[in-house]
Amino acid sequence: MGKIGSFKIFSMLAIVLYSFLGIAQSNIQATADKLFNNFAYAKAIPEYETLIKNNYNVPHASKRLAECYLLLRDFEKSIPYFEQFINEEDTPTNYYFKYAMALKSAGQREMAETWLKKYKKYHRNDPRLKQFLKDGNLASIVFNSRERYELEPVPFNTAFSEFGSFVFDGKLYFSSSRKDGVATKTYDWNNEGWLDIFYVQENNTLAKPKRFRGEVNSKFHESSLVFSTDYKNDTILYFTRNNYFEKKENFYTVKKGDTITKLSNLKIFKGEKINGEWKVTRSLRMNSDHYSSGHTSVNSERTLFYFASDRPGGYGGTDIYYCKIHERGGVGLPINAGPVVNTAGNELFPFVNNEGQLFFSSDGHLGFGQLDVFATVADSTGTIKEVVNLGTPLNSEKDDFAYFALENGIDGYVSSNRNGGLGSDDIYKFRLIPALRVEGVVTDGINLQTLDSVKISLFNQTTGALVETTYSDKNGYYQLPIDRKNSYRIEAFRKTHPRQTVYFDTYRTKRKTKSITQNIVLEPVMDVKVLAGLNKIYFDFDKHNIRPDAAIELDKVAKLLLETYPEMIIKLESHTDPLGSHEYNDELSERRAKSTYEYLIKKGIPKYRITHYKGFGKRKPVNGCTSDEDCTPEELELNRRTEFPMVQLSNLRINPAVSK
Repeated sequence: MGKIGSFKIFSMLAIVLYSFLGIAQSNIQATADKLFNNFAYAKAIPEYETLIKNNYNVPHASKRLAECYLLLRDFEKSIPYFEQFINEEDTPTNYYFKYAMALKSAGQREMAETWLKKYKKYHRNDPRLKQFLKDGNLASIVFNSRERYELEPVPFNTAFSEFGSFVFDGKLYFSSSRKDGVATKTYDWNNEGWLDIFYVQENNTLAKPKRFRGEVNSKFHESSLVFSTDYKNDTILYFTRNNYFEKKENFYTVKKGDTITKLSNLKIFKGEKINGEWKVTRSLRMNSDHYSSGHTSVNSERTLFYFASDRPGGYGGTDIYYCKIHERGGVGLPINAGPVVNTAGNELFPFVNNEGQLFFSSDGHLGFGQLDVFATVADSTGTIKEVVNLGTPLNSEKDDFAYFALENGIDGYVSSNRNGGLGSDDIYKFRLIPALRVEGVVTDGINLQTLDSVKISLFNQTTGALVETTYSDKNGYYQLPIDRKNSYRIEAFRKTHPRQTVYFDTYRTKRKTKSITQNIVLEPVMDVKVLAGLNKIYFDFDKHNIRPDAAIELDKVAKLLLETYPEMIIKLESHTDPLGSHEYNDELSERRAKSTYEYLIKKGIPKYRITHYKGFGKRKPVNGCTSDEDCTPEELELNRRTEFPMVQLSNLRINPAVSK
C-alpha cells in the first residue's frame, strides 16, 4: 500500500475515533441543553460543569452556566462565568445586558451601569432597558422569549368553552360547556351551559368527546380533573366543583353595579372507583364556604398537592398553594408557594411536570397579555428562585392558562381565549420545537488530523451580526446553537490555518431535526515557524552550538516533520549579527546551519526531507543594525537566527471542502 497511503488510512481512522469521543461529549451537552431549555437549570449546572472539566466547548458551557446561576438568583456565582467571556471581542452584545443585571443584583451598581451603557450602544431601542430600570424584573427580561412552540387548536373545540387538559391512559380529559344532548341549564354569566368533564381519545382527530360517567358531573360546574394514586396505589382523581355562598366575593362573583347578585365558591373533591363506578368520596380539608380552592395538580411522586386559592393571608387575588401528601394519603395543611410565585395579581392553574417543575398562569407577572403561562426556576434543594414567561406563541395578548405537558416533555396542551378560536375558551395542542444546533469536526486539509482551538464564529447572514463564538475542542469538534428559518455564515480561523467561510441556512430544516452537520477542512499556512509555533532560534555571540532554548524549538520542528506533516520538505538558512567581516560571518552562519541540520537528523528526520542547509552571514538582517554602537545586545541577537523555508508540504494535496 505504501507509507503515504497507510498514513492517510490511519489519519481517517483517527478522525473516526475522535468523532466518537466528540459524540460522547456532545451527548452530555445535548442533555445539558435540554435541561436548560426545560428550565431545569439546577440539573443543567453539573452537566455544563462536566463539559468544562473535559475542556469541551468551554465558551458555550460558560455562557450557559452564567445564565443558569443568574436565573437561580445566585448572582455571585454567575459573575465569574460571565467574566470568562464578557470581555472577549467576539462576545455577542446581548450578554452585556445579562451581565449588567447580575452585577446590579449582586450590589455592584456602578459596574452594572457601565455594562448597561455598553449594551445601549448596540441596542439603543431595546424596550427591555426601560422595563428593567422600571422594576428590575429579572427572568422575564433575561429569558429569550423567541418562539419555541408550535400551536394548533384541537379538533374537538366548539363554539362553547373548552379548557383544562389532563391525559391519562390514552384519553384526554377536559372541561366543557358544550351541549351534547343532555339537558343542561344555562349559566347566566356567559349564557353557556354549565361546565362538565368530558374525555376523548387522544391523537384521534375523528373521535367524538364523551361525557365522563359517574358522580363527578353534577348540576354545578366541574373542571380541572386530574388523576393520581392513593397509598394503596389505586387510581383516584381530584376535580374542582363550584357551590354558592351568600355575600362573599370570589372566583365566580357576578356584580350589577355594587350589588353582588350571584356568588360561587370553588371546592376540591376527591373521587374513587368503587365497584367499577366513579364516586365522589370526599371534600378536601382546604375547602371553605368563605373562599375558593381549585385547579389541582399532584407531582409524580404523589408527595405534593398543588392548588389555587383566594383564601385570606395571601399575596393577592388568588395564590398558588401546596400541601404535603402523607404516606397514608392524607393531604396536609396548605402552604403558600411564596412571593417569588405569587403576586398582588392572580396566580391560577398550577401544573407539576414529571421533573417536579411548577408551571402556572398569572396576570401579576410581566407578560404578553392578561393571564400568561410561567415556569418556575428552582435550585437543587427545590427552592423556587425565579419565574420565566414561556413566551409567544404559547402566550398571547389574551388569557392563556391550564398548561399541561406530557411525560415526553415535548407535547402538551394549553387553554386560551385568544383571537381566532371557536369559543370563549379553546384548547390548543403545543409541541416544543427541539433546540437546533450546528456541529462538526475541523480537520487539516493535508494530514486529515483534527484541529483543536479553531475559532468558530457564527454570523447571521442577513444582518451580518455576530451570533455566537466557540472553539473546537481537543477532538476538533465544535457545536453552536442556531435558530430555524434563518441563514448563517461560519468563519473558522486558526493561526496555523487561514480563514475558511461556510454558508448554510435552516429554512428547510425539518422540525424533528436537532442538529446540522458542517464539517470544515482548513488548509495550513506555508510557514514552518507558524505551524510549529516556533520562537526564534538564536545563537550566542561567535558560537554555533545549539543552546538549550534552541533545542526546545528544534524539537518542535522535528515533531512537525515526523508527526504532523510527514511529507513536508524544508531547507535550513542560518544568519549572523552584523559584527565582523562577511567572510567570517558567512563561515559562522554555515557552521550554525550545519549544527541545526545535524541536530534534526539525530532526531530522526530523513536527510531527503531537508534539501540543503546554507549560511547567509550578515547579508539578511531583520532590523537596521549595522554595529554594536547603534544596536542593543538584544537587537543584535535578533539577527543571530535559523529559519526553515518550506519546499513542499505534501505530495498529495487535498483541497479544502465543507461537507454537509
